[in-house]
Amino acid sequence: MADPVSAEAEFRARLEALNARFVAQLPGMLEKIESALAACVASGATPTAEQLTALHESLHSVAGSAATFGYAMLGQQARRIEQQLRMTMQDGSGWPAIPPQVEQYLRWAARDPKANVYG
Repeated sequence: MADPVSAEAEFRARLEALNARFVAQLPGMLEKIESALAACVASGATPTAEQLTALHESLHSVAGSAATFGYAMLGQQARRIEQQLRMTMQDGSGWPAIPPQVEQYLRWAARDPKANVYG
């Protein structure tokens, strides 16, 4: 039978390694959001379904993992924008409101992605 103290230490070490990996990948994840947004905006008034999907997936990736690693507000705000974008993708309306929200999110995340207050 495994030593409970050793198992706990091993678990914590794995968790710390996963956390470090998330922190290392976060700048790239945010760059992906920025690039996807730029592609959407560059296309003119109406981004293609493929461009919107790329933006949605990049937001979803942060929304799905941020809270697990102590970045709760980062994940919550990505989820909020992701949900609005999903509505835009479904009914084709509301796109003009999305880019400013994503830009604000990226500026906020650049200052302190681990902040507990958004704005």
